[in-house]
Amino acid sequence: MIGSTRQISVYAYRAPVDMRKSFDALSALVAQQLGRDVMSGDMFLFVNRTRKRARVLFWDGTGLCLFSKRLAKGNFAAPWARPGEGPLKLTQSELALLLEGSELVARMPLSPPPYSPTDRALSWG
Repeated sequence: MIGSTRQISVYAYRAPVDMRKSFDALSALVAQQLGRDVMSGDMFLFVNRTRKRARVLFWDGTGLCLFSKRLAKGNFAAPWARPGEGPLKLTQSELALLLEGSELVARMPLSPPPYSPTDRALSWG
């Protein structure tokens, strides 16, 4: 499937979150804990302690959207399980895999790094 060419970053909050939090409470976590602007157009992922529920906060240009998912079987990957500090940055593909229940997302990066025209790793001649 061909999707948007717009690069949207996904940031996963690295601690369990109470899923009763509202738009405003999750927006405050984005600003205060992640140091990001909730109206940047990026997506922000939150997972609860039992890893049965996840929420994604997203500014679509006209307002905040809050997507929620509860798994019937299994658990979401734990963003807090991957080593590192600060927000865990994911690709849109990795977010889709996480929301489908894949546990590999939190263990290792699954997507290659973004292409940069200054990278000279490949030699064509």
